[in-house]
Amino acid sequence: MLLRTALIVLAAMTTLAAAPAPDPDAYLEEIEGAPALAFARAENARSLPILQNDPRYAGLHADALSIVTAKDRIPAVDFAGEGELRNFWQDAAHVRGVWRTTSLDSYRKPAPQWRTILDLDAVSAAEKANWVWKGANCLAPEERLCLVQLSDGGKDAVEVREFDTRTGAFVSGGFVSPQSKQDVAWIDTDTLLIGRDWGADTLTESGYPFVLKAWKRGTPLSAARELFRGAKTDVAVQPAVLRDADGHVQAVIAQRQVSFFEAEYHLLTAGGAKKLPFPLRSTLQGLVDGQLILTLEQEWPEQGFREGDLVAYDLAALKATPATARGVLVLRPSESQAIEQVATTRGRLVVALYENVKGGIVSFAHGSDGWTSKALEMPGDVSVSIASTSERDDRMLVNVAGFLTPNTQRLADAASGAGEVLKTMPARFDASNLQVDQHWATSKDGTRVPYFVVHRKDLKLDGTAPTLLYAYGGFQVSITPSYSGVTGKLWLERGGVYVVANIRGGGEFGPRWHNAGLKLNRQRVYDDFFAVSEDLIARKITSPRRLGIMGGSNGGLLMGVALTQRPELYNAIVIQVPLFDMIGYTHIGAGASWVGEYGDPAIPAERAVIDTYSPYQNLRAGKPYPEVYIETSTKDDRVHPAHARKAAARLKALGYSYLYYENIDGGHAAAANLNETAKRVALEYTYLTRKLMD
Repeated sequence: MLLRTALIVLAAMTTLAAAPAPDPDAYLEEIEGAPALAFARAENARSLPILQNDPRYAGLHADALSIVTAKDRIPAVDFAGEGELRNFWQDAAHVRGVWRTTSLDSYRKPAPQWRTILDLDAVSAAEKANWVWKGANCLAPEERLCLVQLSDGGKDAVEVREFDTRTGAFVSGGFVSPQSKQDVAWIDTDTLLIGRDWGADTLTESGYPFVLKAWKRGTPLSAARELFRGAKTDVAVQPAVLRDADGHVQAVIAQRQVSFFEAEYHLLTAGGAKKLPFPLRSTLQGLVDGQLILTLEQEWPEQGFREGDLVAYDLAALKATPATARGVLVLRPSESQAIEQVATTRGRLVVALYENVKGGIVSFAHGSDGWTSKALEMPGDVSVSIASTSERDDRMLVNVAGFLTPNTQRLADAASGAGEVLKTMPARFDASNLQVDQHWATSKDGTRVPYFVVHRKDLKLDGTAPTLLYAYGGFQVSITPSYSGVTGKLWLERGGVYVVANIRGGGEFGPRWHNAGLKLNRQRVYDDFFAVSEDLIARKITSPRRLGIMGGSNGGLLMGVALTQRPELYNAIVIQVPLFDMIGYTHIGAGASWVGEYGDPAIPAERAVIDTYSPYQNLRAGKPYPEVYIETSTKDDRVHPAHARKAAARLKALGYSYLYYENIDGGHAAAANLNETAKRVALEYTYLTRKLMD
């Protein structure tokens, strides 16, 4: 005990000694403070005319607006209720969007007959509000009653209202939960399981709820009964209700997110909460045929499982004797594979399985002899994603896309393997003279890192091609081949090269790829990115004069590190809704929730690593920084606009040229509607054109 106390005191002393001087830009952390907003408006007034007065901006904006508001986009439909398909749709006439429904037979036609469920533009106008759609949680199996989530300007915080899809109206006297960062699940028609801000000391240090309550219809929110309580140091506690294919409740679960990547699962029973015996780094994926499906992000030698495995547990056995339940291996990916998605139909388990960042679908059936599998026929060298699955049968909707392959929506049967193409999006740009290559760069520690290059077939390898490199590198998020109409039209069609780097920190090769870049090993992520940049230059695809980079959120942090560590490699950097002050990030916005990814600046060993790459603290005078373009949103309550603001303020103080745009609305997407999205995209590509094509 004395030794432990001494270590704590030493750690505290070390942290105190390393404490930075007062931050002159701290006022920018007040998200809607008058001085902070005055800073943002002044920066907008300076930067926007530079880009919008460029003679190319108008054409780029017109093309972007035409693409993002096009009516011949493929609707993102979901199975719902008895034979319904539902979709939330935005276009030029419905900027905020309409929630609508049709039948599968009608949807198969070129012009389906849609019935509007909810018109968000009309609601916003009537209520004089800037509502942004954040989804709806509907009560199975009928899915008539839904909990609609509305966000003020794009915030993560939402207002929840009960809505009747049959009458097309909010339920009079129904469930209404005021604005909060909150999660809610139906237990039955008259009962919700809800986590939200309940008052003093009910939000975690990250700003998310950690107290779950049961809320009965007809009672005030204040009368909800507490069922589970986590800790203030958790990231969050979230509700989950598992149902069988007929909609009957099989388990009510509290998911206690003790860190961003570590979770405990507790069965909520009449006798109290029962903790399930899963490792902290595991993810509950669903329930099928009485089997609880789990993916593992760590080794589990006690049960013979490895990092990346897909396993199943009999739910009845877990309920009866959780401590002695044994799992069964369903799938163990190879070194070149990754489980990208897991979903369930009425009787099948389906997995989007990737091989060297190229997708496919595998369907599993559970029987008396265990699990059997079959691969579904899908196009090659593309991304494949499971968009929606049916609980009434084994059908699922699958999206297929590639860099040059417009999105195709397929209806597939997970049992028989039969399928049909429902919709194919028209091409948004001329790809007839384009091709895609996959190359591999070697990182500083010898790891081979793949990347895709989209370019003209007649590309001259003389280092003169304007090239845009995109990457993310965090949170086990995979960046797979995708079709972007705006990138194709505004960049590729005009002679640019587009590159996507699959660097560590992402999930392109499963948990091991992500885990390799965590905390103390963060520099590997950045070394991977620099290796791809250098490989592009070595192949003479481009040169530092013609190489630009782009990334958002965690990718925005990557851009900041590239700026401060290797500025000589780039002539343009688009820094979107970034993290930037990594010494202070844990007290800005939801930053405390990401300690599992980056480490804690309060811990000396982790602080020492963060000190080496935090862009805000590593900006210096007299460096060969290119003129960067920074963008954020005032309404971003996840990453927080302070990071972008402080980046601009520090660059200004050091005398550098830069451009900055802060959208007053938009949330973490930096755009609250399609018009704002078109503006954001046009600004980005105007900047890139000026820097790389002139």
